[in-house]
Amino acid sequence: NTLHVVEGVGDLLGLLRRELPERGNVRKLAEDAGRGESTYTQYDRSIARAAKDWLEGKARQRPDKPWMLFVGFVLPHFPLVAPPEFFDLYPLERMPMPRFDGAPPDHPVLQALHGCMNYAGFFNEERVRTALAAYHGMVSFLDHNIGQLLQALQDTGLAADTRVIYTSDHGDNLGNRGFWGKSVMYEEAAAVPLIMAGDDIPRHHVVQTPVSLVDLYPTFLEALGERPEADDDRPGRSLFELARHEEPDRVVFGEYHAVGATAGIYMLRKGRWKYIHYVGHRPQLFDLEADPQEAHDLGASPAQAAVRAELETELRKIVDPEAVNARAFADQERKIALHGGAEAIKARGDFGYTPAPGQTPVFG
Repeated sequence: NTLHVVEGVGDLLGLLRRELPERGNVRKLAEDAGRGESTYTQYDRSIARAAKDWLEGKARQRPDKPWMLFVGFVLPHFPLVAPPEFFDLYPLERMPMPRFDGAPPDHPVLQALHGCMNYAGFFNEERVRTALAAYHGMVSFLDHNIGQLLQALQDTGLAADTRVIYTSDHGDNLGNRGFWGKSVMYEEAAAVPLIMAGDDIPRHHVVQTPVSLVDLYPTFLEALGERPEADDDRPGRSLFELARHEEPDRVVFGEYHAVGATAGIYMLRKGRWKYIHYVGHRPQLFDLEADPQEAHDLGASPAQAAVRAELETELRKIVDPEAVNARAFADQERKIALHGGAEAIKARGDFGYTPAPGQTPVFG
């Protein structure tokens, strides 16, 4: 056995993942990517059927009160396996290779995260193109399932007075900068699609106001005829309101403390600027208007010192980064102890991909 000395729980969590690459989903992601079926494709088909059945039943009932249906598809998601008819839509030779040659950014927190989830060690060009084709195929499979629901709204006569909101919980790096999955604050991972439709929603209109998933809570309440009370602990704003009234300098916020993070990661978006704060490390700053691909980090630029100071002040109005970081790592340490400590966790292994909803995880 090799003794590893680490400075904190973030390093410990990274060490645990590095000790399990042969059995973990880092290697499996590259090996399994391609055409086929998975528990995730099966789950999404069952969700599409159930949602269509519900809509058809709702159309027959014609209740007088508002209703709401949440449909949660899991794809696109690891494993990168797309049904054959959708995978085959994307010839491998047409798949663009990831940007920045898969090289991790010159930042200690991101380099540690990159080393923790070292996908590059298991990918060659063919495997990268196969994984990208599978991801695009899964997105087309998602489009197909959503299309079935929109058609059901038309067929049942519900489309005329139903609002539809489409969004997601995160994006995917898709090999850019050597990252797959989420875990970082670059636009590929942190930005999410958000599309709304309905008779009372402006058509063919792109809103420049930054928004966040916390805005969905008041949006849903308003759609159901309720008006949420003002509450500092719930900073969301109704998207119906924001669709009509631009607020380009609005601030939105995100944070990350999970796998591979050796420090708390906080993101603030305001206007053209994205500020990323790393506890105990230098920040990053990107001008998304001039540099939408985030190729030029202005986190150490003397010319942008005032912008960074302003955005850090805005961040600290929302959160105490050091206190929340300490609390997150303390919670993780308790969970490690609860499961028998680091050696017991390493011996148990992991369950590879996150199981589909309803699937029992199998460790190995």
